[in-house]
Formats: sequence, structure tokens, C-alpha cells
Amino acid sequence: MAKGFLAGLKGIDAFGKTTEDVKVKTRTGAFLTLLSAAIILSFTLMEFVDYRRVYTDTSIVVDRSRGEKLSVRMNVTFPHVPCYLLSVDVMDISGETQRDVSHNVVKQRLDKTGKGIAGSRSGDLRNEIDKLAELRGPDYCGSCYGGYTSTDNGCCNSCEEVRQAYVNKGWSFGNPEGIEQCTQEGWTDKVKDQADEGCNISGRIRVNKVVGNINISPGRSFQTGSRNFYDFVPYLKEDGGQHDFTHYIDELTFLADDEYNPNKMKHGKELKQRMGLDSNPLDGFKASTTKKMFMYQYFLKVVSTQFRTLNGRTINTHQYSATHFERDLSRGMGGGENNQGVYVQHGAGGAPGAYFNFEISPIQVVHAETRQSFAHFLTSTCAIVGGVLTVAALLDSFLFATSRALKKGSGMNGSAKLM
Repeated sequence: MAKGFLAGLKGIDAFGKTTEDVKVKTRTGAFLTLLSAAIILSFTLMEFVDYRRVYTDTSIVVDRSRGEKLSVRMNVTFPHVPCYLLSVDVMDISGETQRDVSHNVVKQRLDKTGKGIAGSRSGDLRNEIDKLAELRGPDYCGSCYGGYTSTDNGCCNSCEEVRQAYVNKGWSFGNPEGIEQCTQEGWTDKVKDQADEGCNISGRIRVNKVVGNINISPGRSFQTGSRNFYDFVPYLKEDGGQHDFTHYIDELTFLADDEYNPNKMKHGKELKQRMGLDSNPLDGFKASTTKKMFMYQYFLKVVSTQFRTLNGRTINTHQYSATHFERDLSRGMGGGENNQGVYVQHGAGGAPGAYFNFEISPIQVVHAETRQSFAHFLTSTCAIVGGVLTVAALLDSFLFATSRALKKGSGMNGSAKLM
């Protein structure tokens, strides 16, 4: 029974065999065999390279992060505004305000040619004030001249503290000559010496991941009620220098905490370069004006970006788009035609300076590294081998049949001639 059943299976054999005696080998078949082997080898090699290649799939998801902070790394140069006039303020929609940010931010004085003045960084200037405080003695308590100070002892021991007390009170700091601390520190002489200088602001600012703005303005800001005011008297005062807000943005980048992680920093930079995300829209941007009352506004849309590597590591970063708007405040509320010939009219609000308004996008762009599976590579290789051999077999059969037909036809014609 078993032999009969196994013998019956021979009828469904799809791979019929032929004996060596009935096989016909030709030079054409040998050539097709070598050609098929070369094609199979080439295609298999290309498929293997494609199998080992790393691809990047991009998708968009909802950004579900909460309570995060962003780091803004900036390097902006103002060639016509001295450092003592510039103030960096950060405000956001949550109500948090950072006024005259100095932590992790360095102000470098520049001469007329744009070169840095040695020993003029903000930290070096602070050392001079500390030395003067040592000469005054520990019991010295300077007057704040009616200003409001947040110090426990109620003293203003430096010209800068008096200036801040004036700002806290909402007063303009326009006459430092009558203030003892400013006279001892030579504030007036310093202001005259720096009248034609510029300033480079560089560093890192931490902001909440909400809608907000970074303001670089020519004067200290203070708040009265729900409104912000700026002390523009020193900026507008004639001190022998031509002040305007011409500026060069060398770098403006939004960074995530992962980019300060040594284990992820290098890999994140490589992924950015591979994806073409290593540059930012405002890097290298230049804005020029010759007017004091000129306002620059930059509207930034910040998008969270995440890289996912093959080994399961995730690296978070940010990218942004930018548009800018500039406005001549000396025209006031008066209307006029813009460059496109459209009549426009501005409100009364506005202050000279560079204002970066950023908005957080609710979406997140995910770049995930992927690679073809081994099963896909194996299936493709089998398809290549089977397809090439099948086509080669059909071509060989066609050529062999054609050759036999031609030989048979020539043989019949020869027999006819002999008859």
C-alpha cells in the first residue's frame, strides 16, 4: 500500500527529469549561462547594498511633550549700539518675565571696525566694580536717590544698582552726573568713550516651551500695570555717536536638552547634517538701517523634531521657520504706500530694537532610521535568481528551436537541388 501510494505521487511531480543521453548542450546555452550568472551576481550585490543601506522615514505626529524648556543659542552683532545701552528681555504667554538677562549671556564691546575690545566683556567690567567696592569698605551704603531697590539693606553701592533702582521705580536714568556712585566709577566718561562703539551679544537663554518673545532693546525695561515700558532717553540722547539698529545675526538656534548631552550631541549633529538641518533660516542674516527709530520684528514658528536611530536611541531637537518685518517708527501713525503700492497704516505701538517672537507648533516631525529586513532581502534574491534563469531558459529554447528550424530548412533545400 505504501509503495503504491508513493508511486502515485510521481504523477504530480512538477520537476520532470531528463537523462544525460537526451540533453543537448550548445555554445549559445553556455554563453547564456555565463551571462545569467553575471546578471544574478550583479543584481544580488546591488540588493545586498540596498539591504545594508540606512533610510530615513519622516512622519508627523502630535507633540505630546509637557513642561519642557528650550535653549536659545544666539550670536547677534549690533555695530552701532554700545553694550551699556542694550538690554535682553524674555517674556512669554505664561506671564514669566526675564529682564536684562545676563546669566549665560556675554556682551562684547566692539570698536568702529567691528573688532572686539580686549578686556571689555561683561564679566571684566564687573571685576572693576568689585575692586571699587573693596576700596569703599564693607560699611559703605550708597543712596538710591529715591529709586526702588530689592536689596535687603536698601543700598545702591554702584552706578548700575542706582540705574536699576530707577528702572524699578519707572524713572528714566538720564542724568548720571549728579549721582555719587556714577561719578566715582567715571560713568559719564565711559559713556562718552563708548558712544561710537558696537556690541556683540552671544550666549544661551532658557525659555519656556510656550509662545513668547526675546527682545533686544536700547534701554532697560520696566512694567507699570500690565504694560511694559523702555527707557530710551540714553539711546536717543546726543552723545556723539550715530546709533541705529543695524544688526547681523550670526546664529539663532533653538536647542533641546538632548543636544547638551555628550552621548547624543555628536550623533545628533551627524543626523542633522545628513538631513540638511544643520543650518537655520536666520543664520547669516543682515539688516541695515540709518535711522534711530527703527523696529525689526522676527516671527518664528518652532517645530519639535525627533531623530530615532536603529539602536533605539531618540534625540530631540528643534527647527524653525522665520519671517521678518521692519518698520520705520519715525513716521508715527501716518499711513503710506508700501513697496507693493498698497496703502497701510500702523498703530501707535512700537519701540526701536530687534524683537524675536516665537510660537511653538503643536506637531512634531519624526525622522526614523530604517533598514530593509533580511526576509525582504532573501525574497528579492530568490526573485532575481528565478527570474533571470527563467528568462534565460526561454531565450535559450527560442534560439535552439530557431537554429534547428534553420538547419532543417537548409537541409531540405539541398535535397531538392540534388533531385
